[in-house]
Amino acid sequence: MRAVDSSRAPELFRDPIGVFPDALRFRSVRIFRILAFLMSVFVVLWSLFWILVVAVSALDLVVITHRDGTIPVNSALRWTALWITVALLFAFAIWLLHPGGAKVATLFLAGYLTEYSLSVDNLFVFILIFSLMGVAEVAQPKLIKLGIYLSIALRIIFIVFGIALIERFHWVIYLFGALLLWTAWKMLVTDEADQVHPDKNILYRLAARFLPVHVPAPPSRRLFCRIDGSLFITPLFLVFLVIGSTDVLFAIDSIPAIVGISQDPFVVLTSNVFAVLGLNSLFFALRGVMSLFKFLQHGVSIILFFIGAKMIAGAYHPIDEWFKERTYISLLVIGVVLLLSIVASIWHEKAHPTEPDRPDESG
Repeated sequence: MRAVDSSRAPELFRDPIGVFPDALRFRSVRIFRILAFLMSVFVVLWSLFWILVVAVSALDLVVITHRDGTIPVNSALRWTALWITVALLFAFAIWLLHPGGAKVATLFLAGYLTEYSLSVDNLFVFILIFSLMGVAEVAQPKLIKLGIYLSIALRIIFIVFGIALIERFHWVIYLFGALLLWTAWKMLVTDEADQVHPDKNILYRLAARFLPVHVPAPPSRRLFCRIDGSLFITPLFLVFLVIGSTDVLFAIDSIPAIVGISQDPFVVLTSNVFAVLGLNSLFFALRGVMSLFKFLQHGVSIILFFIGAKMIAGAYHPIDEWFKERTYISLLVIGVVLLLSIVASIWHEKAHPTEPDRPDESG
């Protein structure tokens, strides 16, 4: 290699590339161009992600929240299909633009399906809460909207802290795996309705005991009201506290689940947020087709068990490398389990159809 003339040393500060041999200068320029390209690709993907998030949130807000009455099931299913299509198109954009290509797109889809199934399970809990606490239909869209926004904020916060913990203390990933195994077992052996007890919620009990409550005339969607200069909370605020605490629990479960699939902040954040977007319309769809998801909770528990076991087994390096080289395995397992749970639910509904409630004819 040609030695650098010491008399030209000051030029290093003016032209650090020009004083080196042509081959080295060519490599340096090439590296800078590659870095610039990668930065531009990530800027495009992040920009596309946030544009879609704002657009979907605004459209979903206008269509659902500002509409009089409830959304018909068929209409809600069409809107839900649209939001799922948007997520799939974003996965296609990742495959086209991201340097990781198909591998990163596969991880995104695996994370999206896992988080979406958890979000559906979350909505089932919301429906049970509304039923147990007697929330009027006119007030449900507002509470769902607030619950979704709170869920997005909590997941982003937990993602940041979860990834930071794993990067600093790698052994935390095995604790996350153990947490998923425990969650999977709890979901498998406990009926969903038995897990919802609003009257035992600590936030609900504290607010109902120490804050003045006023019941406004129906129909009302207000969380607060002011009477004679004094501020009162309404029963809807108590419902929101129960929903908020439920969001925290589901966020705690969702972060280990997605981290077990990928620790790439881009994959973790985008798949989580896309899974929560459009839940307004999905809520109205689920109320009409709940029988199609009778065994979804069992499917989700199997998925969480698989991810938790994979995280713990990753302590053995060959297993960890095997899953990293075959990212499609996680997507395949998650997709098959969800499909089988839905097929089993449809079969069960046809074999044992749910009879509609009949009016009481006595008296």
